[in-house]
Amino acid sequence: MPRIVSAKKPKNLRYTVKRLLSYMGRHKFSLLTVAVLVIISVVCNLAGTYMINPVINNLVNGGGMAQLVSSVAFTAVIYIVGVLAALGYSQIMAFSSQKVVYDIRKDLFNHMQTLPLKYFDSHQHGDVMSYYTNDVDTISDALNNSFSAVIKNGFQIAGTMTMLLVLNWRLSLIVALSYLCMFAYVRYSAKKSKEYYKKQQKSIGVLDGYIQEMTAGQKVVKVFNHEKQNMAGFDVRNQDLQAMGTAAQAYASTMIPAVVSISFFTYTIVSLAGGFMVLNGLTSLGALASYLVFVRQAAAPINQFTQQSNFLLSSLAGAERIFELTDRKSETDEGTVTLETTDSGWAWNDGGRLTELKGDVRFINVDFSYDKGHRILKDVSLYAKPGQKIAFVGSTGAGKTTITNLINRFYDVDSGQILYDGIDVRRISKKDLRRSLGMVLQDTHLFSGTIRENIRYGRLDASDEEVEQAAVIANADSFIRRMPLGYDTPIVSDGANLSSGQRQLLAIARAAVANPPVLILDEATSNIDTRTEDLIEKGMDKLMEGRTVFVIAHRLSTVRNANAIMVLENGSIIERGDHDDLIARKGRYYELYTGLFELN
Repeated sequence: MPRIVSAKKPKNLRYTVKRLLSYMGRHKFSLLTVAVLVIISVVCNLAGTYMINPVINNLVNGGGMAQLVSSVAFTAVIYIVGVLAALGYSQIMAFSSQKVVYDIRKDLFNHMQTLPLKYFDSHQHGDVMSYYTNDVDTISDALNNSFSAVIKNGFQIAGTMTMLLVLNWRLSLIVALSYLCMFAYVRYSAKKSKEYYKKQQKSIGVLDGYIQEMTAGQKVVKVFNHEKQNMAGFDVRNQDLQAMGTAAQAYASTMIPAVVSISFFTYTIVSLAGGFMVLNGLTSLGALASYLVFVRQAAAPINQFTQQSNFLLSSLAGAERIFELTDRKSETDEGTVTLETTDSGWAWNDGGRLTELKGDVRFINVDFSYDKGHRILKDVSLYAKPGQKIAFVGSTGAGKTTITNLINRFYDVDSGQILYDGIDVRRISKKDLRRSLGMVLQDTHLFSGTIRENIRYGRLDASDEEVEQAAVIANADSFIRRMPLGYDTPIVSDGANLSSGQRQLLAIARAAVANPPVLILDEATSNIDTRTEDLIEKGMDKLMEGRTVFVIAHRLSTVRNANAIMVLENGSIIERGDHDDLIARKGRYYELYTGLFELN
């Protein structure tokens, strides 16, 4: 079971904010419009509150009804303009925030396509999906709910303090001290909450990965009665998420009560002091009334900010995770040799010098390790001449699949060389290298779409006739035509509406339509019954004709006709030869073939 990895403290908050602002900067006009409308809304709110001063003073000083009506009407116009501005910026912000999230999601997905296979081998798929759901969603929530609020509250605080100073600078000293206390506590709580929100996002990814893994393996779970152990594993991860979420909310939830309490205390002190000043002629009644409303409003933007802090902190934690991923180094490709189509077939273009692609593959003293200090392949040397079928057999973990991963350059060798038609594969563009190779894996994967589209995935420009011919070669044509819509039958949930053997046949047809000079078959017939295997044997022979073929085999009957069989153990080739030679030697292959030694 995957273990829970404790989250680290956020590394660079300033960098995360800067990166997030860079995405928002792509939509400067819309966001600038939002900022202008927010400022208009704030100014109208401040002006409307200030109008209390002249209205009350006019009544106290005996002003007429006409003057009162005009003052009230003017105040109403101010508030109407503020409401319209608020409506405008909320609508524009909803549109702009989704465009920002679209850009983030697009860049995230595009960058993920450039990551090396090692990343996906070492990370749970559920955790990867969490970037697109939890982390992106938190950013979306924050932009929708918090961006305009932050601008509004910032101007509201600055404008309110300015108006307080204009109306009564002495009382403003009390309010300023109150503000300092509020900001100090909010800053402390926000710092602690940010730390735990980052851990919460990490815990969500771990939990999602566990759920995805257990959901995909439900058949195995039920076969081995592992439900209780799974629930125990879920509880551990769920409790970790609960602990991180509780800690984050505990700090964040104290901010509003603290700010409200401080604001009420401040309001009481200012009311008493202001009343004393009115009685002693140090200020007017209208100014005090307007001032007290501003004091009540002074706490409102801070309260709103603390209410939005959950969105802000959570979104920054999610954004930090996303940017850590997008900052990961893409798969490097220093290859300069490209693949070209010529009149006689395919050829390697090495700086203008063309070399015919024949499919000659050679390993020369290759060492490789996934992790330093633990070698998987040890001084492996072998060759496959054009048109030869080379089979790899051996115990699980002997290094069979690793060899094929190195041919594709999913990983690069630690030392030694892999030559393809005499060219070091590290000099060949990865895109062109992989275009020259066809793979059929033991674990098939089908995409959403029709059967025809899944076969065409091997070569997107293949015609319908070529797709159907490939299906004939793989012996998939007959079962496809029996499907309700034939080649246009939709694939459901990675091929859930097909049998294991049918999915494997489609994978073989996909390789056939690609028409590559080199084939890699990782136990390509493992999910096909004996009868079906016999039926496709001739088609496979036709597919392999004239091609270099590497076969990883657990069912040894499938490699009898191989030109050479390599027996691997602990990363080394211990035997090599054809079937008859190896049987005559009565070594490890003989033991495997006769059942004296099991592949385990």
